[in-house]
Amino acid sequence: QVQLVESGGGLVQAGGSLRLRCAASGRTSSGYAMGWFRQAPGKEREFVAAITWSGGRTRYQDSVKARFTISRDNTKNTVYLQMNSLKPEDTAVYFCAASISIATIPEDYFYWGQGTQVTVSS
Repeated sequence: QVQLVESGGGLVQAGGSLRLRCAASGRTSSGYAMGWFRQAPGKEREFVAAITWSGGRTRYQDSVKARFTISRDNTKNTVYLQMNSLKPEDTAVYFCAASISIATIPEDYFYWGQGTQVTVSS
């Protein structure tokens, strides 16, 4: 079992930045890839970014590619999502999740955190 806890969300003006953090505990030695997803009210959960266990490969949704950066520190069992140039359409609950591969669909992830709210005002 792996437990995931997100933090770092909040209210920010358009153009601002936030850094989300996902702390993992439990069987963190199993070499999981990690992903960030988001879900806005009335919308389906969508892929944001993912990173391999080693950190050597990343994937991004096209709309965030130039603005967001995913990274991880395995010594701290933590994954980060640096979000810059935030837009109102980035408003959502952000979730981190663990998978055996650097996948882009929620069904490929089997451990999930509870989420952290990000609200971007215009």
